[in-house]
Amino acid sequence: MNNPDSGLGTRDLDTSCQRPVPLRIALCAGEASGDILGARLIAALRQRYPYAQFAGIGGAQMRAAGLHLWHDAEALAVMGLAEVLAHLPRLLRLRQQFRQAVLDWQADIFIGIDAPDFNLGIEKWLKRRGLSTVHYVSPSVWAWRENRAAKMGESADRVLCLFPMEPPIYARHGVDAVFVGHPMADEIPLHPDHAAARARLGVDASAPVLALLPGSRLGEIQRMLPIFLAAAGRIAAQQPQLEVLIPAASPACRQQIETLMPAAASAKETAGTALPRIQILDAQAREAMIASDGVLLASGTAALEAMLCKRPMVIGHRISAPSYAIVKGLGLLKTAHVSLPNILAGKALVPEFLQEACTPDNLARAMLYWLDNQAARAALLPQFEAIHQHLAQSASDSAAAAVAELLGDAG
Repeated sequence: MNNPDSGLGTRDLDTSCQRPVPLRIALCAGEASGDILGARLIAALRQRYPYAQFAGIGGAQMRAAGLHLWHDAEALAVMGLAEVLAHLPRLLRLRQQFRQAVLDWQADIFIGIDAPDFNLGIEKWLKRRGLSTVHYVSPSVWAWRENRAAKMGESADRVLCLFPMEPPIYARHGVDAVFVGHPMADEIPLHPDHAAARARLGVDASAPVLALLPGSRLGEIQRMLPIFLAAAGRIAAQQPQLEVLIPAASPACRQQIETLMPAAASAKETAGTALPRIQILDAQAREAMIASDGVLLASGTAALEAMLCKRPMVIGHRISAPSYAIVKGLGLLKTAHVSLPNILAGKALVPEFLQEACTPDNLARAMLYWLDNQAARAALLPQFEAIHQHLAQSASDSAAAAVAELLGDAG
């Protein structure tokens, strides 16, 4: 049994040598974003439990924070159906070995960070054997198949949620869930420095600037970038000094963007207009957003980031026709909106154009409204700031407190 009253991260005394046995915390993060969350959580837990031991699966940041690495997170970094199937036997062996290692290590608690396909099975197996389990980052139960919330309770004793609308959903299914805040809201200033971002990127201080974020997956870029570039051309026809920033999430994404650019330019020349001045950036998505006057993006976490950067935005997104037919036919989407700013606000703060409505004309018209309407931009700002302040809860410290409470330390 733990002895949390010590506040040092120790169990009861080992009667054979009369020394305190360190608290043991096992963690698993399977991707870069989880590695960042895990590293910050370890640091916050270390403040509460200076002598605690941390072990499991993570990346470079978690290792630097003090995680004894049993396996590198890269072992889980498999994307695409064919690749997952090819690696499935290895992944199943890894999961079986890892969960047994956690049990043999006699961990006091297991924390699975995101990566639900890998972590929830481990949590469920460990929970059935009496180990306390936590899942950090809820799946999007507010958008897709709420019945998953009930199943989460079979795996996790407590779910740590990034968004305030998530715990009430879990409460309906009798699952313990806590809103801890979103770490991105802690990182981004309430009032980002627009001029400084432009200076760092070498962007004209007075030019209208548009940030284009067509996605971070190659298929998404293939679908969305030509539409976004066509919209940018229409905007430039009304704003001749327009500069466009396109952050590439990875070298592969940059290559994809560069491959698509000539065809887009040729299409514009055929239509009698030229593309605006375009700068492709290596990563630097946040910098590009802060430097911009407006952001055109596919839905996802980027929309949340644009909101925290206080930029007016237009959402444009298309998925494959078969996927869309399944989503609509089975009624899988449970929200009136798809972008996080609108979902968090509970109303349409920013325009969304999906599937057939996602056209260059619609996107350009909506973006020109923001660029030409200072009063509309000014009205948007306090609403973004209010959501930002609600999400900024010192997420890592809040998550550590929720873990400590589960361990029996409410202090």
